[in-house]
Amino acid sequence: MDRVRARLILRGSVQGVGYRFYVTKHAQRFEVTGMVRNLPGSEVEVVAEGERREVEEFIEKVKEGPPGAYVTEARVFWEPWTGFYPDFRVEY
Repeated sequence: MDRVRARLILRGSVQGVGYRFYVTKHAQRFEVTGMVRNLPGSEVEVVAEGERREVEEFIEKVKEGPPGAYVTEARVFWEPWTGFYPDFRVEY
């Protein structure tokens, strides 16, 4: 198994538009664990762990965002898999 961890920082119109709910729904769909949270400065951080193919597909969906969202920048940082998250959650 090729497990990976990706950390994303997304910028644009990603707060107040249902973005965290959208990310959580797709994390469940792709069986990805991790978290999503708003950051200061109108950014969202996502941490995703799972099988490489699933995480890569999840990232593509996250970059699209829900209707009403607009992602202007998506930075992806690949990191070693940790297995830290037992599920996917919204952090505040």
